[in-house]
Amino acid sequence: MKKLLLSGTILLGTLLTGCATNGAYASVRFGPPPPPRYGVMGYAPGPGYVWTDGYWDWRGGRWAWIDGRWLRPPHRRAVWVPGTWVEDHHRWRFRRGYWR
Repeated sequence: MKKLLLSGTILLGTLLTGCATNGAYASVRFGPPPPPRYGVMGYAPGPGYVWTDGYWDWRGGRWAWIDGRWLRPPHRRAVWVPGTWVEDHHRWRFRRGYWR
């Protein structure tokens, strides 16, 4: 029972964090992010989970790789829109992934 409660709490926190950053931007003046890393996704932890790709984030003055993960959509028809980096007036802007 404790494992189930802990898993549910972690999952809910992850989903709420993903929803809270909807449309959030990060902006850096340095060169573009490194190329994406590729690896094995593994199997979904259960039915209905969606894989969200990893991405490079600018943290503490350097690039940091954020691993992809399996998430459950907030509702049945939700579609995951992955984060993207775009160059804007010699700055790189990152729009975090979000549920649409």
